[in-house]
Amino acid sequence: MRARVLVLVVATWVCACHAQSDTGVNDANRQQQQRSIWDEPIRFSTKSKDACTMAVSGASDSTRLRVSCKGPAPAGRTYHCDFQGKPALCRAYSLNPRHYFTQIMWELRKLAHACQGAKLYRPPMCKRHPDEVQMSLLPARPRAAKPQAGKAVTAPTRKTAPKSPKTTVRSPTELPQSKAARMATEYCWKSFQGICTYIIGLFKN
Repeated sequence: MRARVLVLVVATWVCACHAQSDTGVNDANRQQQQRSIWDEPIRFSTKSKDACTMAVSGASDSTRLRVSCKGPAPAGRTYHCDFQGKPALCRAYSLNPRHYFTQIMWELRKLAHACQGAKLYRPPMCKRHPDEVQMSLLPARPRAAKPQAGKAVTAPTRKTAPKSPKTTVRSPTELPQSKAARMATEYCWKSFQGICTYIIGLFKN
């Protein structure tokens, strides 16, 4: 009787240890899978040979997925887009999160442009869950407009007409002024020389 009880106790202890070791292995595998999706991006190529990566990060209670791509040379276009959802609400995701994003990658690689596909991806492993669980495309942030260089305000150049030589209208006494003055000095009194000069100038013109 005691032998049977001892055997039963030993068997129970072995089973408990085995179950605990299995749980530890499963937790380790789950942690390894979780680590691999957070630390190691998934790489793929699109239909147009764009080299892309999928990087996963956390955003509060949601999961963020960024898809970044670079096209082949010589054009070498670069682009990226972001998706967000709550896949942790899906039990299958919790067991194998990397496979969840791998299923999304299978859809993205069929496209010529990885960011011009579906607005919401519903991987088969979590297909029956509501939209909030799935990865939805986030609207692209508008780029800040670069300030335009101020246009130089140039004053209109005024064309100045060439100046014509001044034509001065001389008074009647201006041209023969020196001769009229000499004659006034010779023939008029000193006090009347100014008037005489003017009168003589009129007669000379």
